[in-house]
Amino acid sequence: MNVQQYMTEVGQRARAASRAMARADSAAKNRALGLIAAAIRRDAALLRTANQLDLDAARANGLAAAMLDRLTLSDKAIETMIAGLEQIVALPDPIGEISNMKFRPTGIQVGQMRVPLGVIGIIYEARPNVTVDAAGLCIKSGNATILRGGSEAHHCNQALAKLVQEGLAGAGLPADAVQVVDTTDRAAVGALITMPQYVDVIVPRGGKGLIARLIKEATVPMIKHLDGICHVYIDDQADLDKALPIAFNAKCHRYGTCNTMETLLVARAIAPQVLPALAQLYRDKHVELRADDEAGALLQGYPYLRSASEEDWRTEYLAAILAVKVVADVGAAIAHINTYSSQHTDSIVTENYSRAMRFLREVDSASVMVNASTRFADGFEFGLGAEIGISNDKLHARGPVGLEGLTSLKYVVFGHGQVRQ
Repeated sequence: MNVQQYMTEVGQRARAASRAMARADSAAKNRALGLIAAAIRRDAALLRTANQLDLDAARANGLAAAMLDRLTLSDKAIETMIAGLEQIVALPDPIGEISNMKFRPTGIQVGQMRVPLGVIGIIYEARPNVTVDAAGLCIKSGNATILRGGSEAHHCNQALAKLVQEGLAGAGLPADAVQVVDTTDRAAVGALITMPQYVDVIVPRGGKGLIARLIKEATVPMIKHLDGICHVYIDDQADLDKALPIAFNAKCHRYGTCNTMETLLVARAIAPQVLPALAQLYRDKHVELRADDEAGALLQGYPYLRSASEEDWRTEYLAAILAVKVVADVGAAIAHINTYSSQHTDSIVTENYSRAMRFLREVDSASVMVNASTRFADGFEFGLGAEIGISNDKLHARGPVGLEGLTSLKYVVFGHGQVRQ
C-alpha cells in the first residue's frame, strides 16, 4: 500500500470515528481517559524501553541536546502525562453546553451550542508526551485525531498509541478515534494536510521549516504553533528577591521549550544591580550572554560574554544562550517586545501596578505575565489539563489550546411554531 492510500484509509476511519465521538457521553469519555492513565502507569517500564530505543537512535544520528531533552520520557514525564489525563477527567465536558440564550421579538429563543471540531490532525516533533496530551484533549472534547509524531519518537509513540486505543476500546469508544500514523515517510504529512474531506483542522507543532511548508501546501485550516521568542523585562521598580529567581528560572529551568526566555530586558536605572547578580547565577549553568553595548559594559569579566547582533533579538536559541539588553523604561521594553517577539509569552517584573497593567494591555502576545516565569505558559500549569499546542495566532484559539480551543459553536433555535412574516 502506498502512503497516499494508507493516509486516505486513516482519514476515512477517523471521519467515521468522529461521528461516534461527537455523540459520546461524558462518562464514556472520562472512563476512556482513566483507562489510558492506568495503562500508562501499568506499562511505564515498557514505555521507557521504547523511549530508550528512540534515544539511542537519536544520539547515533547526532540529534541536538535540546531535541534529546524533548524526546526523553523520564519517570517525572510519565507521571505528568498521567496527572494531565486525570486533570482532563476532572474538567467539565464542554460538548453540548448551550449559552447566550436570548428571546427574540418573534418569540424564538436563540443561543449557541458548543460542538467538536471533528477530525484534528496534529503534526509534532520529538515529544512523546504530546501523543498522550493530544489524545486526552481530543477524546474529552469529542473529536477524533490523527497524530503524526516525529520519526525520532517512533517507537515510543507507537507504544503509547496502543495504550490509548486500549483505553478507548475498554470504554466502548472507537479505537480509531486516536490514530498514530505508522510510517516515518514525510509524504504522510503532505497527505494529511491536503485531506479536507477527512480532516477539519491541522495543529502543527514544529520548527519554522515545518510551518513554512504547511503554510505553502496545506488545504486544511491550521492552528499554528510558531517559535517562542519569549522576554522577561525587569523594571526599575522590581523587587530583586522576585526578579532574580524569575529571570534564572525562565532561562535555566529547561532550555529546549517554547516558553523559555530567550531575551532579557533590564531597565537602565536598575541594570547595575541586576546584571552582575544574575551573572553569578548564569555562570554556574554556563549560559552564554549575548549583550548589547550597555549590558556588556556591566558584564565585563563574565566568561561566556559575546556582543549581540541584530539577529540575536530574533532568535529562539533553545540552548544555554541568552540575549541581554538594557532599555530606558517600560515603554522601551514594550516597543522592543512588540518588534521582536514571536507573540508567545512575555513577562514583566515590577511592583508598580500602573506599569504592570500597561504591559498587560500593550504587549501583543498570547500570554502576558506579571511577576512570574515564562515557563508557566503551559496548558497543565494554566489548569487546562494539558495542551494540544500553544497558538501564536489570533483567530479561533490563542495561547495554550485546551478543551475549548478544540471546539466550535453552532447556533441553536427553539420555537413553538413560529413562521417568518
